[in-house]
Amino acid sequence: MLKNDFLTYLTHLLAFDDSHPLLFTQIHFWVFFFLAFIGFALIVSLGQGHARRKLAALPTNRRIGKGRRLWRNGYLFLVSLFFYYKTSGNYVALLIFSTIVGYFLGILFDNLRSREVRTGRSTQSNRRSLMVLGVVVNLAVLCYFKYAYFFTDIFNTIASTHYSIANAIFLPVGISFFTFQNISYIVDVYKGKVRHADNILDFGFYTTFFPQLVAGPIIRADQFIPQLYKPYFLTRRQFGIAVFWIINGLFKKLILSDYLAVSFVDRVFENPLLYTSFENFFALIIYSLQVYADFSGYTDIAIGVAMLMGFYLPKNFNSPYKATNPAGFWKRWHISLSNWLKDYLYIPLGGNRNSTLGTYLIPTVMLLVVALMAKSRPITLAAIFLVALLALVYWVFPRHRKDMNTNLNNFNTMLLGGMWHGASFNFITWGALNGLGILVYKTWKKWGPWARILGISAVYLAFKSAYHYFPVPVLSMFHFAFMVVAPVIILFNLVPALWGRHYRSSRFKDTVVMVWNTFFTFIFISFTRLFFRSGSNLNPAEANEVAWRTATQMVERIGGQWNWQQVPAILQNYTAVFVVFLIGMVIHWLPDRFKRRYRLWFAQMPLWLMLLVVVASVFCLYQFITADLQPFIYFQF
Repeated sequence: MLKNDFLTYLTHLLAFDDSHPLLFTQIHFWVFFFLAFIGFALIVSLGQGHARRKLAALPTNRRIGKGRRLWRNGYLFLVSLFFYYKTSGNYVALLIFSTIVGYFLGILFDNLRSREVRTGRSTQSNRRSLMVLGVVVNLAVLCYFKYAYFFTDIFNTIASTHYSIANAIFLPVGISFFTFQNISYIVDVYKGKVRHADNILDFGFYTTFFPQLVAGPIIRADQFIPQLYKPYFLTRRQFGIAVFWIINGLFKKLILSDYLAVSFVDRVFENPLLYTSFENFFALIIYSLQVYADFSGYTDIAIGVAMLMGFYLPKNFNSPYKATNPAGFWKRWHISLSNWLKDYLYIPLGGNRNSTLGTYLIPTVMLLVVALMAKSRPITLAAIFLVALLALVYWVFPRHRKDMNTNLNNFNTMLLGGMWHGASFNFITWGALNGLGILVYKTWKKWGPWARILGISAVYLAFKSAYHYFPVPVLSMFHFAFMVVAPVIILFNLVPALWGRHYRSSRFKDTVVMVWNTFFTFIFISFTRLFFRSGSNLNPAEANEVAWRTATQMVERIGGQWNWQQVPAILQNYTAVFVVFLIGMVIHWLPDRFKRRYRLWFAQMPLWLMLLVVVASVFCLYQFITADLQPFIYFQF
């Protein structure tokens, strides 16, 4: 009986089941990892002694014997392919195809470069053509699976047609992550930043390493490929740190993210009109903690699992809600994606020095598409006006072209970064708002106190006048926000404006300003997430319509009348939710030095005590597991 039950469980573990992917929060994953790690340990133990004897004699990029390396990397490559099969079924063939394309292009780049050295004839044009081909192939696959519905919807709306995609397109899990990873490899080998991988097993392991495969962080070839040639090494402290990251990530996911989602956030977003203005507003605020706990929780577990196998993934989050401005936020949030966008999109667009065709073409095309889809004369005229204004400023103010180029490159990067997250205008709006926030901040930095006072006063009066003549919810929301924000900003700038050069800052004043800037940045980022969350967890075929309706309804609620008498009852009904939220934010805002200290304290525990803590943590986590485990939010990207 037990034998049959075990065989049934093993068959279920090996077979693809789209309703039960290998999530870090499921026991199936940890059974899989335990079995995979046993095989990994056997391979490593057989080759470790041989590798140590030859360690000193080997070149720095070949720190482990080739045969032993191939066994280890080949084994992890196959394990990773199985892991991806368990999440996406037959679409594992797509991952294999992407791996083969990247591997052979890398060989061709280096072969052409070697031929150039031997013959003296330039192969630059051939290499560039191959690089473009590799990028186009990867983007074409991504666009088909991720944006087919989106582009079809745009065409149907503009042309008044009714084309449809006959069969539903299943979005392979993590396709954006391994596509971007392959593109970075192709571009880096083309530029000569890194040498191509020696064989398909090494490269396949790099592109498919299962801890980070489906939700990042995005690992770069120059960061990870050198690790493929080093022997397995894990100190007692590193083992403790790895276990800490795994437990920390599970706490973030199951207690903070899933509990907040199931108990409050998902309910409000499913039907905003059933809830009060206060509940809608705080659903946005709490969602910011939920999405951070979800995504950084995955990253923490991935880092811990990889570290147990001797590999090190890059840091992907750095307490993002400590940021004092939108630009600083994106240096702390999803760091691997931010760096990727900077190196492979922002700089090719021209960076902070030049402009390219894409610098002006991207916003122009986007504005025209919005105008044509809206089929509204005011929106169409507004889009045409903005395009004309863009051209006018470029030609009339040549001295400001450099700043204009930089600002547009920043904006375009955030706009396309939003589109990377999802195939709907909600994600594009989210990216555009973040881009606009960065532009406003960079402009604000250049202004003096009086300019800031006049600027914020003008914006407040503009929204006040607009709301007076057009009392719609969105203007009501902005009018209220600036009614609160404007006096504080004026106060912070009035004293230095009056005192001029005699004004001296103080530690107290700087702390107050920092706290205010952190709070204001958090509220701004939370507001932009209205469009992010509305577009999440939706079928691409219905994303545009449903997502925009949800966002509109939440704006209608938040910008409508607030009944403050209901607030005490709401707080009482959701006491546990607000307590968990406050605890999560307090932990997030703890000093980095303190967090580092308790990580090391955990890592240096005696093994028996560490085991007790882990058992107690698992018991605590079990109490928060919901009947229907929530998938990681970034699996859909």
